[in-house]
Amino acid sequence: MRSYQWIKWRRFLLRLVVLVILVSLIWAGGPSVWGVTLSIAGFVLSMLYAVFFMIIQFVALFWFLARGRTYWILPGETGATWDDYRGNPEIVENAKRIVSLLKGVKDFKKMGGEAIRGLLLCGPPGTGKSYLAQVIANEAQVPFAYASAPSFQNMFFGVGNMKVMRIYKKARKLATMYGACIIFIDEVDAIGMSRQGGGGGGMGMLGMGGGTGLLNELLLQMDPPNLDSSKFKKFLRQLGLLRKKAERPPVLTIAATNLPDVLDQALLRPGRFDRQLWVDSPDYDGRVDVFGYYLKKVKCDPTLTPEKAALDTIGYSPAQIKHIVNEAVVIAHQRGAQEAGYEDFRAAMETYEWGLKQPLRSMKDDEKRNVAYHEAGHAVAQFLLKPHDRVWKVTIIRRGGSLGLAATKPMHERYNRSDSEILAHIQVCLAARAVEEEFLGKKLNGVTSDLRQATESAGAYLGMVGMGDELYSFLAAGSRLDALKALRPQINELLKDQMQQVKKLVKDHADFVHRIAEDLLRYGDLTGEEIEQIYKDLYGRARPEPSEVKLTVTASVKEVQPSPAHLIEEEEAEEEKEDPDSEPEHREPES
Repeated sequence: MRSYQWIKWRRFLLRLVVLVILVSLIWAGGPSVWGVTLSIAGFVLSMLYAVFFMIIQFVALFWFLARGRTYWILPGETGATWDDYRGNPEIVENAKRIVSLLKGVKDFKKMGGEAIRGLLLCGPPGTGKSYLAQVIANEAQVPFAYASAPSFQNMFFGVGNMKVMRIYKKARKLATMYGACIIFIDEVDAIGMSRQGGGGGGMGMLGMGGGTGLLNELLLQMDPPNLDSSKFKKFLRQLGLLRKKAERPPVLTIAATNLPDVLDQALLRPGRFDRQLWVDSPDYDGRVDVFGYYLKKVKCDPTLTPEKAALDTIGYSPAQIKHIVNEAVVIAHQRGAQEAGYEDFRAAMETYEWGLKQPLRSMKDDEKRNVAYHEAGHAVAQFLLKPHDRVWKVTIIRRGGSLGLAATKPMHERYNRSDSEILAHIQVCLAARAVEEEFLGKKLNGVTSDLRQATESAGAYLGMVGMGDELYSFLAAGSRLDALKALRPQINELLKDQMQQVKKLVKDHADFVHRIAEDLLRYGDLTGEEIEQIYKDLYGRARPEPSEVKLTVTASVKEVQPSPAHLIEEEEAEEEKEDPDSEPEHREPES
């Protein structure tokens, strides 16, 4: 096929030359040898210049597109050590084993082992996956290439393959010089999605299957055949002077992803990403370690301690902790303080989680009253029904997209929830509507998200975790929405039952609801400590203990057991029997 195409091009060029000669003769007015020769030479030079210029353009274009965004870091440039990676000591121990393999790769090969080729770091964002790769490279004293998987993709078919080839070619050259080399690919799922699901990084504009070809190139470069990389060794092997087995330079590919389940199985087989390390958010001790590391770098007063800050940031990643500490310093600096305190830290957390304060100064008093009672209902239910959580703040000042909020924080890490805790969450969601009906005499549209959360929790209670009459799980049915529709009568019955219970709860604690709403109208927001003090002032006791809170459903779903409201009634009846002349502890709700 190629020879036929060459014959066609040669015929075309000969005809073009003959045509140019004839035109030159006619233009010169007669057969002049020098004139014809100069004309032909000028035309040929013009054609060569045009062809050369086009080639230069295409070479420059493809060279520029094939470069990619890759940062090459030589040993010692980052200075990141094990002391800088905090919060996950188990992760550090596993990473140290990899460093020991990279440092002693020659001795390891003498024992008959093969150098590790791939390490996959999985976990949520901000847990330090990319930073861990930098620490491994710095501790092993080997070169480090930082690349982003989406940067390999290109509109032209084949350019992404060239980028991958260039990175691994340079990595093998550096591995020969330094003993090993590390390539870190961030967000590897952008090009490593399963080909069965139509993934693989998309398709090139000028060719079909560009994404799959990019994944195939990555698979090849991670596990290539044993070939000599240097030209000198290739020359010796061609002459027959080099007969021993060719060795691959030890190149370790470290990749990070938040979605390990979508990766192609060929990437996860032994010889590629055969080691997976899950980097999760730190626990309480880990957060204390992280806070201690960052608080030492800033000026803070004794009120801001790592232990206190770690208790308020359950579920936070190291990146979030670093951001909150820095924001606390910013807030302290803006108010003219020399040190950051706990109040600055708290303000930084609230701004990060909920957004800036944006008061609605034009809101009418009746609307403010509606919002205050809405949030008071949530706060009362949270305080009485969720003893494992503490009320963090209740506010009627707009933050983000909400006119007000009532937020809680766990007292400690919780890894599972009982049936009573799920029912408590449902009642907390429904408490605002219960207060609106009981104390305001109307229904407001602010319960949209509350009803959605209550419905989802009720569906999970009945159809996922088998806490109703049936052990059937709709997760096995495929479509969750269809399963929720099928369970609608039971879910609605459960929600109505919990609504009746939470209505009785807020009526029995009407003075608590009114007091919180009044203070919200007066001050705008209340902390959890202030709400706890209000409860002590009204009832002379602390909040219920976890063992006292036992929520149930009606017999239609589960056997009825005493609810917190019933327990309170029984306690009051016993107190009245002991002292018949005493006044009732709770007054009737005001109209």
